[in-house]
Amino acid sequence: MPGAGTDKTRNWIEAPGPVIILVEPQLGENIGAVARVMANFGLGRLRLVKPRDGWPNPKAVANASGADSVIEAARLFDTPEAAIADLERVYATTARHRGMIKRVVTPRRAAAEMRQRIGAGEAVGVLFGPERMGLVNELVALADAVISVPLNPGFASLNLGQAVLLLGYEWFQAADKTPASELVTNETRPAVKAELLNFFEHLEKELDDCGFLRNAEKRPSMVRNIRNLFQRTGLTHQEIRTLHGIVAELATHRQRRKRG
Repeated sequence: MPGAGTDKTRNWIEAPGPVIILVEPQLGENIGAVARVMANFGLGRLRLVKPRDGWPNPKAVANASGADSVIEAARLFDTPEAAIADLERVYATTARHRGMIKRVVTPRRAAAEMRQRIGAGEAVGVLFGPERMGLVNELVALADAVISVPLNPGFASLNLGQAVLLLGYEWFQAADKTPASELVTNETRPAVKAELLNFFEHLEKELDDCGFLRNAEKRPSMVRNIRNLFQRTGLTHQEIRTLHGIVAELATHRQRRKRG
């Protein structure tokens, strides 16, 4: 019910909560609608990647309908990779089958998982793609899981605000159902995305150098598959360091054999 039940004397934003990341949103009005929905469900962290109409945007402010704290705290990024770099768990929203091996969850399942992980101290984010076409495959491949909403298959189109609303609602409803949990990582921590991306660059460079990725036509899909393989394992900071060492040692051994 529009406007019903709003207490203007309160300005409650839950912290921490999942980071909402809008990749190349097209209209300021849609960003404002997302900010309004986020405030409805106590979410305060909004990140924007290259909004088409620039930022700040007066139309976003007008359409936020008073969710000024979300708009004012919004952070701007040049790339999706930069927007997720400090996160340890990332979900991607998509309505299309992408032909890759990726765990798919409903908003309800995702909300429960996010409650558990954030409660254990992890930083979690959700990627939403442009209104017209959604996320490209390369960004879906960077996510740990995909969120897909069960809808009428004959008409499954959602606008940006609706998509965030569904996730926000499930996040809010999951508040009283979260079991107590403890993350045990043997004195390390889950890897953040910047560490994972750095490892991908290291690994893919060595795979290029040794000729494993020599097929230019198949290279993009091979890279996505390799990245998805490591995404599914939930690597820790220490495991990333170990993998760097393995790749470096293999490269050194190959170079020695070539010289010998």
